[in-house]
Amino acid sequence: MARRTRDYDEDDVRVRPSRRGTRPRTRNRPAHEDAESGLVTAVDRGRYRCLVGDRPVTAMRARELGRKGVVVGDRVAIVGDVSGNPDTLARIVRVEPRTSSLRRTADDTDPFERIIVANADQLVIVTALADPEPRPRMIDRCLVAAYDAGMAPLLCLTKADLAAPDTLVSEYAPLGVRYWVTERGGELTGLREQLRGRTSVLVGHSGVGKSTLVNALVPDAERAVSHVNAVTGRGRHTSSSAIALELPDGDGWIIDTPGVRSFGLAHVRPENVIGAFDDLAEGAAERCPSQCDHLQDSCGLDAWVREGHASQARLDSLRRLLGAREETPD
Repeated sequence: MARRTRDYDEDDVRVRPSRRGTRPRTRNRPAHEDAESGLVTAVDRGRYRCLVGDRPVTAMRARELGRKGVVVGDRVAIVGDVSGNPDTLARIVRVEPRTSSLRRTADDTDPFERIIVANADQLVIVTALADPEPRPRMIDRCLVAAYDAGMAPLLCLTKADLAAPDTLVSEYAPLGVRYWVTERGGELTGLREQLRGRTSVLVGHSGVGKSTLVNALVPDAERAVSHVNAVTGRGRHTSSSAIALELPDGDGWIIDTPGVRSFGLAHVRPENVIGAFDDLAEGAAERCPSQCDHLQDSCGLDAWVREGHASQARLDSLRRLLGAREETPD
């Protein structure tokens, strides 16, 4: 017996509704020409504290930014409610090109670099002369990060009332690194002059007096102060995120960062470091073989120094910095 077949028409077809919107996708993004300019001063759990003019505004990251990160120091374009009133939320729709990026990796084997701060021009490496003891390898790593970012380094040596700075100062004299020495309750006028007109990032181990320094420079900052463990000689982390603070005279910014115990440099290339040393960079370009890391016997900088174009102390200091990329900080 032949099977009966049924004729189907369009009424028998069930069309499932699409889960996606009916609007066609487009690569054209809104220009947001009416967006206001802002400065990111803090980041907290997906919310960005921004300064728009003189108004503090809370914002979120817009979807059109994709995976582009937003960090403290970024200049951004903001739309939405920028009144700064309580319980309002604006959107960051654009991150302006950065003039500098201070970067680090979790360790020297981590291929993923993290931008800590954007658009700063000075890195202030805060180091205690005692309690806890200074850690030169950590200082070296911070110097490498500064040179890599194109930032001017400044050594800030705290707790001079506990130990003399002479030995540490002489160790970095060949590099020509500027420094300032402070003590508890001491005068900070000279340090303020070093910070004037700049955006300065403060980095350092926990317990070195960084938060105390910030509170002295910006009296209403109210940064929590840590204490050094008598057994381990290490401080306790009191700042969990970076924050930008305007100096009281309005002529400069400081960005306080959480205390660090490591500063990975997996992203740094030797040429970015040597580029900060004019007297040695010229020799590297003329005498060194391609891909020279300046740590091998084949490095042409030794002959450059013998010919009197640069000092041996400068070359030794440069190699110490480059070697810091391969060593674990103490």
